[in-house]
Amino acid sequence: MKKLYVSNSQESVRMFKSNLLESLSKVHFTVPLFIFLPVIGYFIWQDFALYNSSIGGFFLWFVVGLAIWTFTEYFLHRFVFHTELPGKIGRRIHFIFHGVHHDYPSDKLRLVMPPSVSIPLALLFYWLFSLVLTEVRLYAFFPGFLIGYLFYDIGHYAIHHFNFKGGIWKQIKQHHMLHHYQNPEKGFGVSSKLWDLILFSDFPAKKKKEDKK
Repeated sequence: MKKLYVSNSQESVRMFKSNLLESLSKVHFTVPLFIFLPVIGYFIWQDFALYNSSIGGFFLWFVVGLAIWTFTEYFLHRFVFHTELPGKIGRRIHFIFHGVHHDYPSDKLRLVMPPSVSIPLALLFYWLFSLVLTEVRLYAFFPGFLIGYLFYDIGHYAIHHFNFKGGIWKQIKQHHMLHHYQNPEKGFGVSSKLWDLILFSDFPAKKKKEDKK
């Protein structure tokens, strides 16, 4: 079987000639927590302090935000990160956004989104959601969406670098490792395989049984 990666080294391969761009492409896995946990706390505080949101109403829209994230994660991974535009420029863009991760899956500084990507994306999603949600709902919805993102991002690092002995995390890790080392056209869900099951992109049961042996 053809090897689907270049190296499993934890060291980072250089992507850009520019030192500035190169530095912007790397990030310690804890950085998203420092950026987005205060934002989540602010929105939650605003929803209760400014809008006197009920606990039930907040919880409902928080869960909706979390659910929307699970589909967003799947959609971005399958239809954006795994889409390669034609030509040299298309291949380069694909490599920068996701190809480098498949070539160097254990690169410890490129396993979570760098702020240069995550912050503009968060602002874009916030703007899009603000077009369809009232502020009282948005301020409950968006923290759920961001919590889902953090679970995905930090979980992605853990999947590649932690040795899980059993339970749900071991199953999640096995699912993602099949995506990297067996078939990158299956298993697009990282923090959950829910949408792989719904949209028929999960791995065959036989392959999973063989992988566990």
